[in-house]
Amino acid sequence: MNPSKTAFIQKVETFATVDGPGIRTLFFLAGCPLRCLYCHNPETWQSGKGLTMDVEKLVTLVKRYKPYYGELGGVTFSGGEPLMQAEFIAEAFKRLKEEGIHTCLDTSGYSRSPYLPEILKHTDLILYDIKAAEPNLYRKITGQDMAVTDDFLALAQELQVPLWIRQVVVPGLNDTKEQMDQLAEKIHSLRYTEKIELLPYHTLGVTKYSKLEIKYPLEDVPAMDIDRLKELEDYGRIYMYRYRPDYKIYARKIEDFPHKSQQAAAIMLMLSNNLDYAVAQHPHELITYGGNGAAFQNLAQ
Repeated sequence: MNPSKTAFIQKVETFATVDGPGIRTLFFLAGCPLRCLYCHNPETWQSGKGLTMDVEKLVTLVKRYKPYYGELGGVTFSGGEPLMQAEFIAEAFKRLKEEGIHTCLDTSGYSRSPYLPEILKHTDLILYDIKAAEPNLYRKITGQDMAVTDDFLALAQELQVPLWIRQVVVPGLNDTKEQMDQLAEKIHSLRYTEKIELLPYHTLGVTKYSKLEIKYPLEDVPAMDIDRLKELEDYGRIYMYRYRPDYKIYARKIEDFPHKSQQAAAIMLMLSNNLDYAVAQHPHELITYGGNGAAFQNLAQ
């Protein structure tokens, strides 16, 4: 087989529902340059192990499940760090797009592969594992330099690839409001962000370390308290504040807004709703997590 079109794959899930929109076929590619303190898939670290699959075999497999994807679903490459096999992904994503299949890259962005522009040109969505917003904490968590992933983000921004941003929150490591402020500031610098998720640290991967005879780095750290995570989500939801004029702003009937299109009037109505004390839950906030929040973030920038 041609090595440029062959990948080592640790696992395949055919009906994944949390790794991108809709129903997806999820491929866990082998190899990872990071050693994250909270990694729950240490079996994916080593390169060159797993099922071998070339691009055409992968596309043939995926096409069997295409009827289940509907308008939202598709294929996600995860890992490990899938960009460790960048040449394969570049060819695979190109072929999948030729078949009209949605492509998603679940990545830490830790790669300087020359194939990145070709990959991102055929990427519909990046699930970006942000790790940390501050260089020292990034190195503490991953063991690597933050500059590499920042360069990846810069390229993704240049190519206008949509982002879903994820941050694992670990007790005693990155669970303070100050760290949420740092995260919010970094996210605010990015465009094309559609979704932001805080994910609770869990201990489900501990047994894998025992089987692999690897010392687990967070041995004495408990799983993230869900109430505390909710508190941080509520706090982190605010990371810009509205400029409010002195006069009262209130929601009117859609036909009362001067407009040349119904869509423009709808946007003005939505803005007024978000500034109306009688309607909005948080009338002073500009950017919030969720679909509308991402839209306003891009508008603000």
